[in-house]
Amino acid sequence: MPKSRIRKKADFTPPPAAKQAANIKLTSRSWVAPVMLALFLIGLVWIVLFYVTEGELPIQSFGNWNIVAGFGFIAAGFGVSTQWK
Repeated sequence: MPKSRIRKKADFTPPPAAKQAANIKLTSRSWVAPVMLALFLIGLVWIVLFYVTEGELPIQSFGNWNIVAGFGFIAAGFGVSTQWK
């Protein structure tokens, strides 16, 4: 049986645009970290304050929805964290 011909692949050279994109430095937005941490802390303080005051603070009319509001702040902090580069 005859041996099959070996095919040599051409060497890959990236397009010139890819070389230019590699030189771009990714910088983080300076507001992301403080806002993210602030939202985390607000949410944590909101929930702790609700439990410590036995539901009288931060907003008494919310009732147990204060827990959802606190976790909402924490979720917003995670949403802001996606902007961090």
